[in-house]
Amino acid sequence: MLTQQLIKQINDFVYTKPRTIDEISVHIDKNWRTANSYVERIAEQQGTLSIRTFREGTRGALKIVFWNNIERIHSSSLQERLYKQIESGRRKNDFTPSEIYQYVNEKKKNASVMNHEEYASKPNLDDFVNFLRTAEKQVLFFSGNLTWSNLDYQDKKILEIIEELARQGVSIKILTRVELPGLESIKNILAINDRIGRQAIEIRHCFQPLRATIIDSKSARFKEIMTAVDYPKEELGKDAYLLYEILDEEWIQWLQKVFWNLFRTSIDASKRIKEIEAIKKI
Repeated sequence: MLTQQLIKQINDFVYTKPRTIDEISVHIDKNWRTANSYVERIAEQQGTLSIRTFREGTRGALKIVFWNNIERIHSSSLQERLYKQIESGRRKNDFTPSEIYQYVNEKKKNASVMNHEEYASKPNLDDFVNFLRTAEKQVLFFSGNLTWSNLDYQDKKILEIIEELARQGVSIKILTRVELPGLESIKNILAINDRIGRQAIEIRHCFQPLRATIIDSKSARFKEIMTAVDYPKEELGKDAYLLYEILDEEWIQWLQKVFWNLFRTSIDASKRIKEIEAIKKI
């Protein structure tokens, strides 16, 4: 069993310098398969470790585990500036994903603009659900208030798709506002953990401006809504929904670090809910 003591032991061991899975298995006195499983779980659930396989697909393949230095998440002053904008933002209007999108390699991104009817249409919901179902290990959500989880999809709700992923062993982490409005949506998602008998989903309270989903380490999608009332009529006649997709590994890794940096300093949703419900009783 992967205990907190074992997590600390592995983290401390890798923190000093990169390690192979073999070294970690000897250090914690477990076989290679168990050590590999533990490392992957720590990487998915805490974001403190990164794994890279050299000579993958050959008999001499070597798996190296690195400390994921969340505190130093920027590889450039540009990314540092973008992070500061995200960190200081509280609502979706405080940051536009186009600020990130514009710097991504042309061959590793795509975007589209929709009106409300197109955005709420079956084809678009199909696309979103199919995107979620590509997850093999992890889904990270930057969210506002999780009301999207109540959207209807065919004869289901998106909430049920989230449960499908959780039952398949996909780790799901969510950053969202935990407030009195929308509290039931958050409770409904956390209830999945009770139904499947383990903590596959973790939610933390955070005011942040991104509306994005990161699947494993291969794709990130953003949503931006431009509301017509915020612009002169001649500039924007009706609401516009902008959808961005990024497939660039370097930018996705940076976005994951942004997520983990916010996640580790945010309060657990269950504790936040207790505080809110205690206030309601006063």
